[in-house]
Amino acid sequence: MKTLIQTYDKAMSAMLAYFVPLLLLSTRLWVAWVFFRSGLLKFNSWDSTLYLFESEYQVPIIPWLWAAYLGTAAELILPVFLALGLLTRPMAAVLFVFNIIAVVSYPVLWDGGFYDHQLWGLMILINVVWGAGPIAVDTWLRRKWCDKG
Repeated sequence: MKTLIQTYDKAMSAMLAYFVPLLLLSTRLWVAWVFFRSGLLKFNSWDSTLYLFESEYQVPIIPWLWAAYLGTAAELILPVFLALGLLTRPMAAVLFVFNIIAVVSYPVLWDGGFYDHQLWGLMILINVVWGAGPIAVDTWLRRKWCDKG
């Protein structure tokens, strides 16, 4: 029985060694695409974006015009870093907070899109906790700089 359990453990470890990097990459790419696409939509229909931030969204603390610029910039910049796996943990942490602010700022979202934001938040949190994984610029830079020492 002990041999069977050890064989199972080795097989699972080998399988996870391939699965986990793909999971981390897919969560990064999925969330990056969702937020980047939203940023492009805001950028391409800027008048509508300004109207929504002035009239619909209730962003706390900062003025609506700043929120429009900062929100659009965040949705266009942070996903690029996340997709590349560059400064993954800090960029994912900022995107995680951004996701919370998006949910809080738009109460209408609770009816339809809240569950999407929960899923995206979980995917982002996975990358905050575990990092980008081996398929990332972070990992490549770490190997390049740390192996020279």
